[in-house]
Amino acid sequence: MKYRLLGPTGLYVSELCLGTMTFGNQGFWSVMGGLQQKEVSELVKTAFDEGINFIDTANVYSFGESESLLGQAIKDTQLPRDQLIIATKSTGIMDETPNGRGQSRFHIFNEVDASLKRLQLDYIDLYQVHGFDPLTPMEESLSALNDVVRSGKVRYIGLCNMAAWQIMKALGISRLKNLSEFISVQAFYTIASRDLERDVFPLLRDQQLGLMVWSPLAGGFLSGKYQRNANSPEGARRAGEFDFPPINKDRAYTCIEAMEPIAKAHGVSVARVALAWILAKKEVSSVIIGAKTKKQLLDNIEASSLSLSPDEVQQLDTISAIPKEYPGWMLDFQATYRATPPVK
Repeated sequence: MKYRLLGPTGLYVSELCLGTMTFGNQGFWSVMGGLQQKEVSELVKTAFDEGINFIDTANVYSFGESESLLGQAIKDTQLPRDQLIIATKSTGIMDETPNGRGQSRFHIFNEVDASLKRLQLDYIDLYQVHGFDPLTPMEESLSALNDVVRSGKVRYIGLCNMAAWQIMKALGISRLKNLSEFISVQAFYTIASRDLERDVFPLLRDQQLGLMVWSPLAGGFLSGKYQRNANSPEGARRAGEFDFPPINKDRAYTCIEAMEPIAKAHGVSVARVALAWILAKKEVSSVIIGAKTKKQLLDNIEASSLSLSPDEVQQLDTISAIPKEYPGWMLDFQATYRATPPVK
């Protein structure tokens, strides 16, 4: 397992992060996996033994059950707390009360305490807002997050699923008011969906933020189970009622067909190639992998030891490239004016 610094911090996290969306079976979240304590504890222990020190969860996953199962797994397996980086989130709907969602000071304070209780921890390493709240002033949310950091309940803060302008606005407010700043972005990124490269990637590089990638296999579509013009495998999540995240499936099949010979040449699964391609991107801090079984988890972990050649990366970059949109193509065109130093 390799480790990378998380954004502008001195914190090393494993380049693969254990995702916990498969933990618990409450409500519609049960379609993700429905794992209970025995299976959860086995996955958490296996991940740690393989070098993963980074675990990501959220209060909304199975409405708190995922956090509870993770906390109990850490306790039952006696994993060393000082060697774990635990990340969780809030913003989503936790109940139907008027303030049971969002990023108000009221909700953030309540949910930090609730997550700590479920996780059976004294502090959260990375606390993330799970999306954009259009009703709560950003200043209120950032002030509340600053206070939970100052209290010692949270060590770093991050965000998920925001546009580049929203991320930059948040950083600007934090700097203006001397508040704790977001150090990481959690976002959907995969060889089958590279939209993030248009605006967010340049921001990540400019502001030196860390990137945590969720759903790197596009909701299982890049697992190797799916083939163009073939029936979907029985029981596959993508074939059921939760066909998420949305992707251009024709483009995805083209990516799968390009990865298959590379996977065969390395003697690995298509899923490993898809993960290795993401890990080859310097903007990426950690890739979140979820699993329902120990076998599936171990196969994904092996992606950390797979190094694609520059030619293989270039081949996959080319086949999966997204078309340039304005002003992207104009920025690239004008950048050529400064591409080489002047010569007298």
